Amino acid sequence: MDAELLIRAVVLASAASLAACAGMGKSENVDYRAIVASPDRSEADRQTDQRRNPELLLAFTGVRPGMRVLDMGAGGGYSTELLARAVGSHGTVYAQDSQAVSPRAAERFDERAKTSAMRNVVRVLRAYDDPVPSGVRDLDLITFFFAYHDTAFMNVDRARMNRGLFEALKPGGVLVIADHSSQAGAGISVAKSLHRIEEATLRREIEAAGFRLAAEADFLRHPEDPRDSIVFRPKVPVDEFVLKFVRP
Repeated sequence: MDAELLIRAVVLASAASLAACAGMGKSENVDYRAIVASPDRSEADRQTDQRRNPELLLAFTGVRPGMRVLDMGAGGGYSTELLARAVGSHGTVYAQDSQAVSPRAAERFDERAKTSAMRNVVRVLRAYDDPVPSGVRDLDLITFFFAYHDTAFMNVDRARMNRGLFEALKPGGVLVIADHSSQAGAGISVAKSLHRIEEATLRREIEAAGFRLAAEADFLRHPEDPRDSIVFRPKVPVDEFVLKFVRP
């Protein structure tokens, strides 16, 4: 419990500090626990919470009311909805996916979009390497949760994608990426077979676009994971990294 409280304190402090650096002014307290505990969230999402630790993940992003956010690879909209709740009625979340999004994920998103929690969400169906609608600029935050590895086996120009994300953020804006970690040296070689990616490889690609690494978090780390099996059928909890980058 002590370790968990320490992690929580570090993450919250990091989020508040980075929000200030991003030009948000005096940080406003956000009750991420209350957002996750919202009584109208689905039981399926609560089951996903058990492996995603959304309270700490939201805090790490520093998402706040009024922000404009791009959620890359939104899938069924689990993270999109949490972000939408956090930015509130005066904020906007753009939920990106490619036209090739799976029918099941599209169905789940469309069903979720009918709820009041998604009223400030704009659906964006665009290619990963051209993900930002024309005219959408000066975003406060971009999230890319557990989908960056997919772009490594799709027909995606990742260098172009990352430059596009960089240009879409305002100076001081934040990019937060979480993904399933592979063994050291694997690069992108197991992105399709295991749905994992080497952290060092991802970091190099993001930094090549001009981003600066600002923080990393350990709350989804599982050192007991040998990182040699597909993430959908893990023998132990999957080791996952969470990185925060800033546009200088």
